[in-house]
Amino acid sequence: MLEYDFLKEKSIRLSNIGGFKLGRKGSMTEKQIESSYLNETMILKLYLPESFSPLYKYNVCIMQDGNDYYQMGRIATLSDRLHDSHEISNTIFIGIHYKDKYDRREKYHPNGEQNKAYIKFLVHEVVPLLDDLLPTYHMGQSRALMGDSLAGTLALMTAFKYPHTFGKVVMQSPYVDEIVLQAVEEATSIHGIDVYHTIGTAETAVDTTDGQTLDFIEPNRKLHELLTAKGLSYVYHELEDGEHTWKYWQQDMKRLLTTMFA
Repeated sequence: MLEYDFLKEKSIRLSNIGGFKLGRKGSMTEKQIESSYLNETMILKLYLPESFSPLYKYNVCIMQDGNDYYQMGRIATLSDRLHDSHEISNTIFIGIHYKDKYDRREKYHPNGEQNKAYIKFLVHEVVPLLDDLLPTYHMGQSRALMGDSLAGTLALMTAFKYPHTFGKVVMQSPYVDEIVLQAVEEATSIHGIDVYHTIGTAETAVDTTDGQTLDFIEPNRKLHELLTAKGLSYVYHELEDGEHTWKYWQQDMKRLLTTMFA
């Protein structure tokens, strides 16, 4: 029988995260993982809907750039509203954040030194913990990976490598290079994955962590062509005049969530 005591004892009202005072209906709780793959302590921030009960089953949405999704993406607010209006099914949001922009690149970039270890952390440490801790469906289709920019790239690459573990991918303005395109071309057994993909039409000169300025829209259009050819359940939107910022990603969050978790 699953144990939910920590949810009852340590769950706190979402009142102050990263300096933002955000009184909400749902509750935020933290769980630590001593990762053997990353050799560091990783913190998961779980946002449970107000109606959470171990008697129900839940989807899980694992968000890289977790603090950004809570603060700038307003995931907690949207979770409250969309659960209340029954526009999304029972979903628990899990945020995992990075130390700094360099740590983020090492973990999320396809060529990052810790990229392979981070993917193993997600598959072999995060997923088993969530399945033990929460009343989940224990099915890939009920697990989503979500991210913006490099975090979106990580979501796609991880799900395509482990299609039976993760059945949903959300990527907002992902970084796309030849490694990503080749991985998509070679991917097999991915027909059960649902993908939501956006790119802004103004993302023609994006500054990256390594000091480059890159055109994001044309590589994303190539990725769109490849994903369309794969015959997936695939939703693609180009955000008119959208730039590589949270202003545009946040504006699309309601459509994103009601599309993927309806």
